Amino acid sequence: MRQTLESKTKIVKKLFFIIFCLFLFSSSEAFAAGGLAPGNTLKDWIWRIVNFAILVFILVKFAGKPLKDFLRQRKELIEKSLREAQEAKELAAKALSEIEERLKLKDKEIEDIILSAKTSGEREKERLIEEGNKLSQKIIEQARTNIDYEIKKAKEVIKKEAVDAAIKLAEEKIKTRLTKEDQEKLLKESIKLLERKN
Repeated sequence: MRQTLESKTKIVKKLFFIIFCLFLFSSSEAFAAGGLAPGNTLKDWIWRIVNFAILVFILVKFAGKPLKDFLRQRKELIEKSLREAQEAKELAAKALSEIEERLKLKDKEIEDIILSAKTSGEREKERLIEEGNKLSQKIIEQARTNIDYEIKKAKEVIKKEAVDAAIKLAEEKIKTRLTKEDQEKLLKESIKLLERKN
């Protein structure tokens, strides 16, 4: 369609150029002759006007319809381009308003996310402080339990060492005071006690 439009445009331009040249040629010839000169009679002028009218009629007859079609197609093309441009403008305005609306929503979403993050952070901070306090209490209780256990264990060790020391001391005192007969007597009594237990 575009090629036919371009070819029609070329034809119309050529026809107009030919008409213009013929008109200039006939006018210049008449003016050069000085209007109605002795050789130029009214009949010559009428004949030229008739020739020109026939030429214009032929051009209108054969070039009129293509010229009208060309101008009509050109007008339709321009109107279509204007409509498309208007539609594109409306679509762009609509897209712009949608984008602006989305940006407003995104700003609100960002504010909501920041507020939510702050709230969540505060709750997490409070939870961690509470857990830290509980953990420190457990550590203190565990430390007290460990200290009590170590003290009890140390007391038992000290008691055992004291008992062992007292037994050793008693043994040494008994050994120094016991005679050989007393030792045999104690040995026999110990054997009797063991026999009774078995």
